[in-house]
Amino acid sequence: MSVPLSVLDLSPISAGSTPQQALRNTIDLAQHAESLGYHRFWVAEHHFVRVASSSSTTLIGLIAAATSSIRIGSAAVQLGHHTSAAVVEAFGTIDALYPGRLDLGLGRSGHRGDQVRSAGVPPVPAPVRPTEIRDGVVIPPPFIPGQLLDFSRVKAGLGALHLPGAQPLPYTEQVEEIQALLDGTYVTPDGVELHAVPGEGADIQLWLFGSSGGESARLAGESGLPFAANYHVSPGTIVETVEAYRAAFRPSERFPRPYLVVSADVVVAEDDATAQRLAASYGHWVYSIRSGAGAADYLDPATAPPLSDQQRKLIDDRLTTQFVGSAATVAERLEALRTLTGADELLVTSVTYDHQDRLNSHRLLAREWGLRPQSRAA
Repeated sequence: MSVPLSVLDLSPISAGSTPQQALRNTIDLAQHAESLGYHRFWVAEHHFVRVASSSSTTLIGLIAAATSSIRIGSAAVQLGHHTSAAVVEAFGTIDALYPGRLDLGLGRSGHRGDQVRSAGVPPVPAPVRPTEIRDGVVIPPPFIPGQLLDFSRVKAGLGALHLPGAQPLPYTEQVEEIQALLDGTYVTPDGVELHAVPGEGADIQLWLFGSSGGESARLAGESGLPFAANYHVSPGTIVETVEAYRAAFRPSERFPRPYLVVSADVVVAEDDATAQRLAASYGHWVYSIRSGAGAADYLDPATAPPLSDQQRKLIDDRLTTQFVGSAATVAERLEALRTLTGADELLVTSVTYDHQDRLNSHRLLAREWGLRPQSRAA
């Protein structure tokens, strides 16, 4: 196929397994992704839920030690939970030992405190838009975060992640701080120069992530940075997200033109029927997230109970936009997504109950996509 393929992993915990095993599975998957020819391996940051990638920067360092060539990064650091200095010094430490392989992805998730604290106020209804099929890509109605059934755990998690009275910097200001710390141009409001050691001058690629045409997409464009658009999280907004990034783009020294990665949820097996069986409990997992409880253990599809019509309604956009099938089926849908968005690279995340099925999913897709395998280091 015509563009690189990369991997996003959340270190999911299967029912009956442990966080320890989930982390071992992630490192194993990273090693396989490298040998299969995937371009990058990114991990997500989630807290107080049943995925094991909460300390994503620590995990990135461990993956760097276990691999040799694949690019590694965050998708994405939730900036509202971290100071700029802590982020730069942590990534600078990893880069000092494994130079030239790090992608520092930044996201706004930790800055949603005002939205969450005001939960309980009925959301303004969004205009109802029917599901569309654009050039073979499913574009469902956008999901409204106010549809979450219970915000109490989200509020509690935010409280636990922030020191009492601490307020995150505005997102744009914090991104600029991080850039200055990496460039060696950081000056405090009092006029004092500070230098991150390690961190300053590190060979780290900065990325912004977004699920809408809002601040993240515009800032990435205006800053001449690469951008990752989350079709797998918010498929209903992918078109406006991509358009906002390109409309705002200003050439930079490193990126004279926009560079766009688009993500998708996939499950690949030897045939469509097997893949559908393996993906049968995906809806339960998404429902646990959308319900407000947070990601639960990933259920065995052989024993998972059927979802109710009410449950399915809350997650229908995610079910209809998961790419499930044989390698040929999934590759065809990925190519349609690439064509619609003009993506320069595609990012796939695959969650299955059995780790071997997940490895097989990535292996089959890599072969179909035409990735060039690499020799595993001894």
